[in-house]
Amino acid sequence: MIENLQPDGSLDSFDRKILEELGQNGRISVAELAEKVGLSKTPCQNRFKRLIAEGFIQGFKAILNPSKMNLDHIAFAEVKLTHTHEAALTSFNNAVKKIREVEECHMIAGRFDYLLKIRTRDIKKYRLVLGERISNLPYVANTSTNVAMETVKESG
Repeated sequence: MIENLQPDGSLDSFDRKILEELGQNGRISVAELAEKVGLSKTPCQNRFKRLIAEGFIQGFKAILNPSKMNLDHIAFAEVKLTHTHEAALTSFNNAVKKIREVEECHMIAGRFDYLLKIRTRDIKKYRLVLGERISNLPYVANTSTNVAMETVKESG
């Protein structure tokens, strides 16, 4: 199956087209995918399986509608830690993963250490999550919050 890779190990144009189509519609049938990328079904299916096996495709998930679930409030919390040694980072990373309301957590190079995207039903619920859960994470020195007024573009 390695023949689909360029000499330098990168993906070829068919692989990139497959990934692009799947990024737009993960539920597309193999037959429709093959047609869109210009391959017959069997070679397309083989490439699809290889892309999964090689880790280019990590999985598939349902994209939920936050408004239907009454989760319209989005806040971004900047988190500064007291220490940034490896044990502190690992401890924080493990703990933040357990907070359901935290949709994303990114380590940042800059004036703070982490940026968290937090989705709740309203500002009151956000205050509880911030005060009782995020502020009590290991090594948190302080936080600063930015509230989204409108979502213009979001992945998914």
